[in-house]
Amino acid sequence: MSRMRPPFRRCLAFDFFQSSAEHGPTFSRPFSRKPYFTASRRMSSSSMNGARKTSRSTHARAILGPELCERLSETKVLLVGAGGIGCELLKNIVLTGFGNITLLDLDTIDLSNLNRQFLFKKKDIKHSKAMVAAQTAGAFNPNINIHPIHANIKEPQFDIEWFSGFDIVLNALDNLDARRHVNKMCMAAGVPLVESGTAGYLGQVQPLLKDRTECFDCVPKPTPTTFPVCTIRSTPSQPIHCIVWAKSYLLPQLFGEDEDGTDELDEAEKQGENAEEIAALRKEALAYKAVRSALRSAQTTEDVAQRVFKKVFHSDILNLLSMSDMWRARAAPTPLDFSAIREGRFSIQRPSSSSTTTGSAQIIHFQPANGHTNGKFPSTSSSSSSSNGVSGLRDQRALSLHDTLELFLSSTNRLAERLRKGEDTISFDKDDDDTLDFVTAAANLRSAAYYIDRKTRWEIKEMAGNIIPAIATTNAIISGLIVLQAVHLLRKSYAQLRNVHVQFKPTNPLSTSTMCPPNPKCGVCRDTYTKVLCDPARVTLSELVDGVLGGEKREVSVYEDKRVLSDPDWDDNLERTLESLNVGRGKFLAIVDEEEEWGTIVVALSVLPPNHPSDGPAYILPSPLPSPPRLEKEQSTPPPAPSRKRSAPDDEIVEVGPFAKRAKTDTNGAASIPDIASPSKRRRLEEDGLLMLSSKDDKIEDDVIEI
Repeated sequence: MSRMRPPFRRCLAFDFFQSSAEHGPTFSRPFSRKPYFTASRRMSSSSMNGARKTSRSTHARAILGPELCERLSETKVLLVGAGGIGCELLKNIVLTGFGNITLLDLDTIDLSNLNRQFLFKKKDIKHSKAMVAAQTAGAFNPNINIHPIHANIKEPQFDIEWFSGFDIVLNALDNLDARRHVNKMCMAAGVPLVESGTAGYLGQVQPLLKDRTECFDCVPKPTPTTFPVCTIRSTPSQPIHCIVWAKSYLLPQLFGEDEDGTDELDEAEKQGENAEEIAALRKEALAYKAVRSALRSAQTTEDVAQRVFKKVFHSDILNLLSMSDMWRARAAPTPLDFSAIREGRFSIQRPSSSSTTTGSAQIIHFQPANGHTNGKFPSTSSSSSSSNGVSGLRDQRALSLHDTLELFLSSTNRLAERLRKGEDTISFDKDDDDTLDFVTAAANLRSAAYYIDRKTRWEIKEMAGNIIPAIATTNAIISGLIVLQAVHLLRKSYAQLRNVHVQFKPTNPLSTSTMCPPNPKCGVCRDTYTKVLCDPARVTLSELVDGVLGGEKREVSVYEDKRVLSDPDWDDNLERTLESLNVGRGKFLAIVDEEEEWGTIVVALSVLPPNHPSDGPAYILPSPLPSPPRLEKEQSTPPPAPSRKRSAPDDEIVEVGPFAKRAKTDTNGAASIPDIASPSKRRRLEEDGLLMLSSKDDKIEDDVIEI
């Protein structure tokens, strides 16, 4: 067999030695894969311990060089995220020798994490990811310090002052909003950032450095898919519509905090959605209050789950059917019959595409995957299922309509019992069997009513939980690449920086591209950042703006995120304190020049130092004051010179030669006027409501006004 490395090992080995090309030592002999034993086997116990302590960093020192290796022990690293990539990355930087690591993550450990996040065990479920990961990885290298934080990176205490205390930031996040926040904080603080992400077999690593590379927001990112309220609530047409309805509407209505959903309906009304539908949905929302009370009442004797079913899948659908205009261009849903489904005699007559003209219909009988009628399974169901090739896994079994109804009743009663035992609200969690069963059953019942394909419990868990396929091998490769790019940033070997992509191509699994310069129109990294220490309760908006501008009088607008705090035509907030405007530590104020002559100044707010005297100034301005660049106004391109060629009308082609430089004369010697009444000229004038006469003898019709 060949001794060549597989593709991944070849690429990674090349990049790793390339990272040490400048400072790495020259090896006198090639590496061997065989164990290499020396006389150290016969060392004394104390000598062995000393050798082991020294050998912990031997490989890192040999590859990275002694100077960088010493610096790593003093390097302060912020690792944001302790999930799939975060666990692998924490292990890598601990073993590489990064000495001071701050690990921050908001999540707790779920059962579904254990297949790839190897720092966690089953006993750690429901515990903080950051705390457990730090405890587990700390044993890999006792010479390093890990500071775990269980919090949200967007909390105000993690301001620009806090970010400035790190030498490098490593992102291992899984949501767009947090990534954009960390990117902005690093651009404001001038701290290098390594961004990363994976999706199945695909992955990417992107080093980011202000003024040298593009930032995360230089390239617009696709926004998450959203659906109109009326589509979700009244006219679903895809399985995802029913899943979103069950997860984000029905579950909160019955078991969560959302009692009436008026905010969502108000927003839909502003967006111009169907007013009649919204009015019906408001009435429907109010009717849920009685059902919510019954679910929470310990004295109720009725079958509350059956009551919920009849309201949601029968009465509400009948109310929608009363709006006949809604169903002129689409198939009307069928109300579900509780008793008929339980007795196995329920069928749906779906109108066919030609039903409006012929009155024909398609009869749908709901059958389970194993071929038996609804609700009637023989005692040998397991053997029957296996003979038909049906998986025995519960999550991947297609449920009959009868089974779906029973699952709905069971999960509803389980959730109601939890409320009666003291839980205030219940929200969806993909690892909570009760909520997942409820969403699965409710989504499939709604799909049946609207003639939509139903999904298995596993498929609904993926869609409702926004589960992106994660593969441990991809996470491991990406984590190694992050460390390599981090080494380049710490060495300031900016020419070595690369965007690295892991792709599903066996012949070329890794691809790299050189770093792109910043987008000159980026609204994040092209702004001028500055920091102001202040007491928001004592500083007014005008004091802050005037101080940052150095007293220069300019017409500016002030924004906080998407809020407009003031502009030249509205100065009501200028004399209000920052605290009264809900602007404080960790927030950014953007000062935008209305004349577009100067770049935008972004002010990051931080607190006054602890030793600041109580009677001292309410704010401390930066020194020197920020100096935004002067903007070059885009030169308006002059209109193109008129063509000498005359355009021809659509119905004929007329060739017109160029005019002579010297005026022609007629037979009497008088200068003749060239015929400027070309067909195209006439047509343009007629479009403007004007009529060109060929001669003074032409007659004008009555409906033409002579000017």
